[in-house]
Amino acid sequence: MNDQQLFEQMESLLYAAVISDTLDELGYRNQVMRENINPIVNDWVVAGRAKTILSVDVHYVPEDPYAKEIEAVDSVKPNEVVIGCTNESKQNGLWGELLSTASKMRGARGAIVDGLIRDTKKIEELDFPVFATGTKPVDSQGRGLVIDYDIPVLCGGVMVHPGDVIFGDRDGVVVIPQALVDDVFKRAMDKVTRENHTRDELLEGRTLREVYDKYGVL
Repeated sequence: MNDQQLFEQMESLLYAAVISDTLDELGYRNQVMRENINPIVNDWVVAGRAKTILSVDVHYVPEDPYAKEIEAVDSVKPNEVVIGCTNESKQNGLWGELLSTASKMRGARGAIVDGLIRDTKKIEELDFPVFATGTKPVDSQGRGLVIDYDIPVLCGGVMVHPGDVIFGDRDGVVVIPQALVDDVFKRAMDKVTRENHTRDELLEGRTLREVYDKYGVL
């Protein structure tokens, strides 16, 4: 299947916990971003290829403060999820309505920011899934500067490479290394099936031990 079909299936059938469990089974135990990165709308789910953007705090207004930021957003491709790495900034409102609108119109599926965002009402109306650590109504000009993009970044405590697959829901954000995507998807789908059987049999009155011994999931 192509990327769009894959990500649509992931968003409709999978969830962060089962993907995290699957990565654990494969020996990748540090693939979940820090717990304070959450969707601004609780029910939003996002899956897509990582489009990384790196921002740093500054304390002056550069001559062209948005140059690299505009370049980065204008290079977004369909089915990407923007990964906005601010180094956990508390002063840099990197993301807002206009970047969300521009990214969505270029085919992005959402954005994950390890810092603060603004314009959340407008982003919600746009129905563009954005995850962040919180909100602050400040502009990035003179506070933060995008210095590079399409490079490895440490976001929420997880190393993210361009092309890795990102999955986020209300439980958190998981990073799937690019080389593992097909295997993780197949294994996660199998685990979801076994979990569904486990839940059904628990609701029928069987004991946890009985269904765990049968399906091997908990």
